[in-house]
Amino acid sequence: MKLLNLRVTIAVAICVCSISLFGQSFDGYALYNLQNNKTTYMIDKDGNIAHSWDCNVNCNYAVALTDEGNLVRGGVYGSNKLNGAAIGGMIQEYDKDANLVWEFVYSNDSQVSHHDFCLMPNGNVLMTAWEVKTAAELTAAGYNGSASGWPTHIIEVEQDGSGGKIVWEWHIWDHFIQDFDKDKDNFGVVADHPELMDVNAVTVSRRGGDWFHVNGIDYNADLDQIVFSSRYASEIFIIDHSTTTTEAASHSGGNSGKGGDFLYRWGNPANYGSSDNQQIPGPVHDPRWIKEGRPNAGYIQFFNNQGAGSKSSAVDAINPKRDGYNYSWDGTKNEPSEKDWRHECADYADGQSASDRMTNGNIFVALSREYMYEADSTGKVIWQYNASPAKAFRYECAHPAVWALLGSNGCGTASIKNMKANAVTVFPNPSTGMYTITGLEDESGYSVLVTDNVGRSINIAMSNNQLDLSGFAKGQYFIIVNLNDGQTFAKKVILN
Repeated sequence: MKLLNLRVTIAVAICVCSISLFGQSFDGYALYNLQNNKTTYMIDKDGNIAHSWDCNVNCNYAVALTDEGNLVRGGVYGSNKLNGAAIGGMIQEYDKDANLVWEFVYSNDSQVSHHDFCLMPNGNVLMTAWEVKTAAELTAAGYNGSASGWPTHIIEVEQDGSGGKIVWEWHIWDHFIQDFDKDKDNFGVVADHPELMDVNAVTVSRRGGDWFHVNGIDYNADLDQIVFSSRYASEIFIIDHSTTTTEAASHSGGNSGKGGDFLYRWGNPANYGSSDNQQIPGPVHDPRWIKEGRPNAGYIQFFNNQGAGSKSSAVDAINPKRDGYNYSWDGTKNEPSEKDWRHECADYADGQSASDRMTNGNIFVALSREYMYEADSTGKVIWQYNASPAKAFRYECAHPAVWALLGSNGCGTASIKNMKANAVTVFPNPSTGMYTITGLEDESGYSVLVTDNVGRSINIAMSNNQLDLSGFAKGQYFIIVNLNDGQTFAKKVILN
């Protein structure tokens, strides 16, 4: 096929980007914001700007769209007292006309947000952050050094009018172990406690006090769990979000019964005293669960910067075995022993980067500070856009945000059924019983059926767009929507 080169001028970024088409790419859009730039772009497969937002502060790395078509972004707060890689200090939401809906500042002398965030089905936002600990505190914790440090923590922020409030948090500081000094806190046998982080597994960075360099985060609503990645530890970790904040600081509670301890970790067993082979040899970024309806759904996918060699990046995916909310992992080695799936990237990237699996099996890759591209299931590059954001994100045509922003003109021949299914939202999910259903307001008629995990109908009626399952056993249920035009789709929910 003849190579087609199109040139698009990006006004604010003052750069010329080119599109290369080699085959049939997926019908959708890419969302990105150049680091330390105020404008977010959504481009189509031809490189045309389909929508943009001119915001009031620079972006650090991450951007995302709500189902309503609003933009959520990590903003660079102008009064940050701390300074490190991908410093942020705030989260913002803008409507489609770039009006600020709300913002939350998390920046002071002792705490600051950085790198990544993810949206939750209930509208809340999970953010990665640092907290300052003095050299004396690190020494007391059993650290073999004399530096101060910024250990990672994670906060959940709920919109509160024009701002936000923290409703849940987890701190790695509460989950340390060390075998360096028996007279200090956290003393124990590291190899016996893989659910904890060895205080001395990672050296405090000279770049500020960045200790573990946590740089990516994702949320699984079905499991109510969080996955995050650590560049310096060369690992990915899973923790339980079903805990209270108090339980998250302990070693018990939540669906797992393990509090805030690691439920699972993968990539570098030496960190917990194992001699098993290291599978993430260097930096790692952008962990995410592959969405339902896509190849390898439920796998955890991540950007393995040196996975295919010292200067060769890969997108890897693993399929950890679970027993309910816990994992079949004995803490002595990587399980699985190696990746379950791999895409060797078209080029090398040593920074952030991002990836996503598409419904048709294609993979979208954003190579940090290089370019973004799409490859088919054979690894052949079929689309390339020569802009260089740290991260970029793919939205398929049927995504409700695309419909909200662009209407039918933006989706072309995309399945109306898929768009309707994606437009229906059930929240909160997981829930303790009460679920609210939105997105059916414009339907002329429909019925709603609830079944349990084996298909048995649950005798319950919807009232005021709400379903109350508080009287039923904990577990997985399906809310089945039947439209008058004959379309049927289901939404899986978790009752805690």
